[in-house]
Amino acid sequence: MNDSFTLADAETVTDLKAFLQRAKRLDPEGLVRLRAFGPVLAAYVAPIFSGNLMDSGPTILGLRTCELREPAEVDGVVPISAVLERLAKVINEDFIDLTVPMPISQRAVWAGISPPRQGWSQVGTINEARLTQIARDGIAEVAGSLPESVGGPIAARIRGEIWGRGIDLETRVPTGAAFVAAGLGFLTEDEEVGLFQAEGWVRLSSQHGHVLAKASTKF
Repeated sequence: MNDSFTLADAETVTDLKAFLQRAKRLDPEGLVRLRAFGPVLAAYVAPIFSGNLMDSGPTILGLRTCELREPAEVDGVVPISAVLERLAKVINEDFIDLTVPMPISQRAVWAGISPPRQGWSQVGTINEARLTQIARDGIAEVAGSLPESVGGPIAARIRGEIWGRGIDLETRVPTGAAFVAAGLGFLTEDEEVGLFQAEGWVRLSSQHGHVLAKASTKF
């Protein structure tokens, strides 16, 4: 495994920075899994996750891919803030060196939940406007269901119930997938977002990124 990776160009650096900044806003203490086995870097974040492998709550991942200047082999779960610091250094030094050192890897429960890499079939599309409205409605429901005095496990359970609920029986997309797609900046006005299914998972794929989640069983 390499202890660094080199991004393709200045635009790629800026793009990865913007993606991770959005992910950090959704989860200030969040982690990102960086994986590359060749010329493409995959950056996974988990704005919504249940907290342990035995929990039935939702785990919803955001995925953005970036082109590398040269093939690399990296696989680590690292703090988003640490990667942002390294990207800021690249930018501040006028993109002279696009190599990003890997921070020290940590453990994350959600990193052990792996969506399938193959076997995806497109089953339709969902319009951006519908996803955006679902996200807004979910945010309002969470805010209305959580008095300021409620925190900890109770708050996590309430959020899990709301974000894990399917938007409809046909697609089985959890409400939280719409929230993550909107929060990570994956939605473009009036875009038809691809809907894919594979082995109990669903995926929303737009021109800006992917959201992967286990198919919802609650409606």
